[in-house]
Amino acid sequence: MTKTANVEPATLSLAVSNDPVENTAYITDFSNDDPAELRSIYRMMLLTRRFEERTGEMYTKAKIGGYCHLNLGEEATVVGLMSALKPEDYIFTNYREHGYILARGVEPGRIMAELFGKDTGVSRGRGGSMHLFDIERHFMGGYAIVGGQIPLATGVAFALRYHEQPGVVICQMGDGTTNIGAWHESLNMAKLYKLPIIFYVVNNGYGMGLKVENGSAEPELYRKGCAFRMHGERVNGKDPIAVRNAVQRLRLMAQDDGEPAILEAVSYRFRGHSVVDPARYRDEEEVRRGREDDPVLRFAQNLLDAGILTDEIMKTMAEAIEQEVAAAIDFANSSPDPQIEDLFTYMYASPVANMPGPEDALEAARIARGEF
Repeated sequence: MTKTANVEPATLSLAVSNDPVENTAYITDFSNDDPAELRSIYRMMLLTRRFEERTGEMYTKAKIGGYCHLNLGEEATVVGLMSALKPEDYIFTNYREHGYILARGVEPGRIMAELFGKDTGVSRGRGGSMHLFDIERHFMGGYAIVGGQIPLATGVAFALRYHEQPGVVICQMGDGTTNIGAWHESLNMAKLYKLPIIFYVVNNGYGMGLKVENGSAEPELYRKGCAFRMHGERVNGKDPIAVRNAVQRLRLMAQDDGEPAILEAVSYRFRGHSVVDPARYRDEEEVRRGREDDPVLRFAQNLLDAGILTDEIMKTMAEAIEQEVAAAIDFANSSPDPQIEDLFTYMYASPVANMPGPEDALEAARIARGEF
């Protein structure tokens, strides 16, 4: 039986290989772009790179607890996506979300403070690296459970459609997440009810240590919507402009035409799955080739070649970013820890009759210390 696919890959998507370390075509014609916007995109990519590098350093110094997943090497997938969104849009991410909330406009100090578990953090020190949250900017988290964000994002898209409110929902995830049941259930509902949502799959080649082709019967992940007759595209996730253009186009389809879509961004992460993952499942040659095609350096060179960046502008940006990240670390270091009396303060969105209070928090602390 002939296998058919109800997908319409964009022209740019056709050149993108399934191999995340293989060089592919990049957009170098910026004649229709605002130079200031392009410089802003580069600056955010560099800020994400430096923030994540220092975050890894802070983790090794035991300033950050729990798990910690970095966007190193994936800066174009992050900034390209976020530069295409509007204030009314909602963004749900997995646990590798530092760059996304940075690009949404949250101050680096509040993010670093959250990683440090401080009361000045975006989640008041309760969330840490994997549960960043900012309702004012429609940044709905950071989810540690693999795929936990997908049904919730689909629900918000349903609410937008039901209440006839503007905006779309972006549901970001990793490649391995496309194998879980909640993914397929949500695709079905999104297409059935014509919900304004884009399922944004960052394919960095590995689900933790498992290669995509060894874990998915359909390694071309954008085709996984075929059974639901859902539009799918693949884009070069190392090119922020290719990502931005694809998201802008699919965003209009979702909002104006009620056409949800899958966008697969093929990328490569420079480090292991998390800070503590030595990534021994990747050979040295693969890692060398992956790092060779550095999205930050390549985009900088493309902008230099186009006369949009200069060495002086880059130097000034780099110095300012170093100071900005250093200031974020200083802010986090000097911020207070959450008070034990507030242990239960943010358990509920609205008050409930039996909600625990400060005295209950103190009692819980005494029990935890063995003081009966």
